[in-house]
Amino acid sequence: MVAVRFAPSPTGRLHVGNARIALVNWLFARKHGGSFLLRLDDTDRERSTAEFAAAIEEDLRWLGLDWDAFARESDRFPRYDEAIAALKASGRLYPAWETAEELELRRKLQIAQHRPPVYDRAALKLGEADKARLTAERGAPHWRFRLDGRRLSWPDLVKGETVVDTASLSDPVLIRSDGQPLYTLTSVVDDIDFAISHVIRGEDHVTNTGVQIELFEALGGAVPAFGHLSLLVDGTGAGLSKRLGSLSLASLRAEGIEALAVDALLARLGTADPVEPVAARDALIEGFDLSRFGKAPARFDPSELRTLSAHVLQHLDFETVRERLPAGADAAFWQAVRGNIAVVGDAADWWQVVTGPVERVEIEDARGVLAVAADLLPAELDGESWGRWTSAIAAATGAKGKALFLPLRLALTGRAHGPEMKTILPLIKSQEIKSRLA
Repeated sequence: MVAVRFAPSPTGRLHVGNARIALVNWLFARKHGGSFLLRLDDTDRERSTAEFAAAIEEDLRWLGLDWDAFARESDRFPRYDEAIAALKASGRLYPAWETAEELELRRKLQIAQHRPPVYDRAALKLGEADKARLTAERGAPHWRFRLDGRRLSWPDLVKGETVVDTASLSDPVLIRSDGQPLYTLTSVVDDIDFAISHVIRGEDHVTNTGVQIELFEALGGAVPAFGHLSLLVDGTGAGLSKRLGSLSLASLRAEGIEALAVDALLARLGTADPVEPVAARDALIEGFDLSRFGKAPARFDPSELRTLSAHVLQHLDFETVRERLPAGADAAFWQAVRGNIAVVGDAADWWQVVTGPVERVEIEDARGVLAVAADLLPAELDGESWGRWTSAIAAATGAKGKALFLPLRLALTGRAHGPEMKTILPLIKSQEIKSRLA
C-alpha cells in the first residue's frame, strides 16, 4: 500500500517550493491508489501558530489537494518520549553540554588544522562525576544520536543510486536542552507509526536522509523508499529563497492566478514533458510519472505561470467559475469573454461593457456606419445577428473591413479589441445598443 505524507511546519505561509512537494506527493498517491497524509510538524512551539496551520490547510484546499488522514506532531509527545527512552536504553542517545560558542570555536580550530569540522564526540568521554558537575553548572543537556559512521546507499526514486557516508557527519542533536524533540527524530517516529512507504521531498534533505535511515533502523522501523526532487531556481539559475515571500500561494491567489495553473506547472517542472493547460486535475494524475523528474534544478518563471493561468481559463466551464463572476453573469457571457481575460477578476470589466454604461470615445466614421446601424439592427439578437447586421450595414454604406467593424466595436464596447462581437452583441440589450450607437 502506497502511503505518502506532506509535513510542513506551521511557521509561515506555503510558497511554490512547498506546493511542488505537496503536489508531487499527492499525485504519486492518487496515481498508485494510495493515501496522502497531511502532518503538521509543529513541535517548534515558539514559531508554530494556529493561524499558519489554518492557512496551510486553506492553501492546500485551494490547490485541490485533499488528504486522507491528518496529524499534528504536538499531539504525539508521549510517543516521542517512548522512542527517546528506547534510544537511550540502547545507547544511541548521549547527553552533551557544549554551548554554541564552544562548538563554533572547535569547528574553526578543526578547519584551521585541515580536519573535517565534525563533532568530536567529547561528551562520550564524560564520566558520571563530569556529567553531574556539568548538570549543576549548565543545567539539562541536549542529546545527540550516535551515528554508526558507515556508508549508506539507496536507490533514490529521482536521483538514482545515492550515497551518504555518516562517518563524515556530526552526531545530530535530537533533543534540545529544554526537552523538545527535533524534526529529525519526530519525523522518523511519525513515518514509522503512519506506515509511510515513500518519502518524497527536496534534495536539500539528502544528507538528512542518511541520518534518518540509521534512525529508522535503530527504532526497528521499516525504511521507506526515498525520492529527492531538485530545488526550484529562477530564470537566471539562482535560488528562489529570497523571493519566496512574493511567491506564496496566498499572494498568487490574491493576484488571481488559477490554482489549476499552479498545479499544471509544478507537476511538470523538472521534467522533459511540456507544460500544458488542463481543465481538471484528473489529467495531471493520469500523466504523472515520478521517474520523469530529472536531477537538474527546475526553473520557475512567474511570467510562465501567469501565461499558463490565462490559458487555463479558456478550458474552465461556467460552473467552475460561477461564484467568482459578477452577479447576473451567465454561461453565455463566460463563453464570450474567457479567452480575452488574464484572470477571472477581469471579467468584471467586460460585464460592465455588457450591462453599461461604457466610456464614450472619439470614433472616425468616414463611411457613416453608425448613422445607419441603429435602423438596421435585427429585432431579435442571437449568435448569427452580428454577421447579418454588418452585411446589411456594408450594403447600405459600402464600408468593409476595419472601416466597417471598428466604428461598431468602439461604439458598443468603448474598446478597439476584445471578444468576438458576434458573442458580445447578443448579451447587450437592444435599447442599450441603440443608445450607444447614438
